[in-house]
Amino acid sequence: MRRWFTCACGWVRPRGQKPLDLVLFFDGECGLCQALVQVVLAADLEPRFKFSPLQGALAARILTPEQTAQMTSIVLLRDGAVLVKSEAVLELGRQLGGVWRLAGILGAVPRPIRDFAYDLVARNRYRWFGRKETCRLPTPSERARFIP
Repeated sequence: MRRWFTCACGWVRPRGQKPLDLVLFFDGECGLCQALVQVVLAADLEPRFKFSPLQGALAARILTPEQTAQMTSIVLLRDGAVLVKSEAVLELGRQLGGVWRLAGILGAVPRPIRDFAYDLVARNRYRWFGRKETCRLPTPSERARFIP
């Protein structure tokens, strides 16, 4: 079953092309965000993604205060480009490959409508998915993928 939701993403980019630098910034207190990190850890077979909390030092150094102040969006840093809200989700699906690429269908929906739906979930995420005081400790093999 795992194969349906994951893939070795080498076929996504041409041979010899450098893999993208991908950092997923997430709200470390959000139950939904923590679940998303677990899904990406399981689906990212190559492993290409790194993870950092929006409350961390890396986010403070790289992102603008507007991107970290509200903690209402995941932020995907792709080779220096900052993607937020629905754009981050779409790119996350593209980079994971497999069934997750179907999220690209949502790219046909105009961005203001996608972001409105994203904001609706973001406003209610603590109520629907809970607030976490602590995260699951990463395994030794996962630890190197987390940036404080």
